[in-house]
Amino acid sequence: MMKLKIYVVDAFTKDQFAGNQAAVVLLEDWLATDAMQNIASENNLSETAFVVCNSSGVFEIRWFSPIKEIDFCGHATLASAHVIFTNRKEVFEIKFWAKAVGTLTVKNTDGNLIEMAFPNREPIEIAEVPAALSNGLSIMPIAYLQNNQAYFAVMSNEEQVRSIVPDLEKLKTLDSLDVVVTAAGKDFDFVSRYFWPANGGAEDPVTGSIHAGLAPYWAKKLNKSNLVALQASKRKGILYCRVESNTVFVAGYCVSYLEGYIRI
Repeated sequence: MMKLKIYVVDAFTKDQFAGNQAAVVLLEDWLATDAMQNIASENNLSETAFVVCNSSGVFEIRWFSPIKEIDFCGHATLASAHVIFTNRKEVFEIKFWAKAVGTLTVKNTDGNLIEMAFPNREPIEIAEVPAALSNGLSIMPIAYLQNNQAYFAVMSNEEQVRSIVPDLEKLKTLDSLDVVVTAAGKDFDFVSRYFWPANGGAEDPVTGSIHAGLAPYWAKKLNKSNLVALQASKRKGILYCRVESNTVFVAGYCVSYLEGYIRI
């Protein structure tokens, strides 16, 4: 039987029981993919990150929802960095590497705000809207866009984002793409909610990765490169975004919740 250290972290929040939960498992060597998927399914959190530090000092990272392995996850990367920074007080910068996105540089800034450098994934408008998307939201968007992660449904105002009711069975049929709904905010630059029934669950509490697309979209709309975003799920999360040409910086705070062991 193998004994593995596990951490659970609330990401993109300063408050416990808010933000998005992620489990982090630091490994010396990779487990079998089936074993990692079973652990993630057992955890039943939106994401479990597995991390191995290679011989070059780069942290290779893989992310698993309870359903499948995910190409790119922001909040579990933030949580993993928080765990590493907490355990290695002398470290202030980390390089993660993931197959689908390459190298991700993460810095621990003043005040424990952790900043991640993501590739710019600005969405583009789509000419033909899938019926499952147009029929899968209770309020009609004013624009539809898409990147390689999700469809973007732009709403008229924040109230619509907060009140929208998704038809998850319809959205589940959109192949591998998830759905984010967004609008300009009142107290924040923009707000969003994220639905991913085919890949992880009903609604993701806070989705760091999608802000690599949301931030550049709203930076152009609002004519500003520094933005503060709210993901308006039940748990809520705040993301501090900065757009610079090909890079989108997404930052947030974390709160440690649990340290323990799993046995497999």
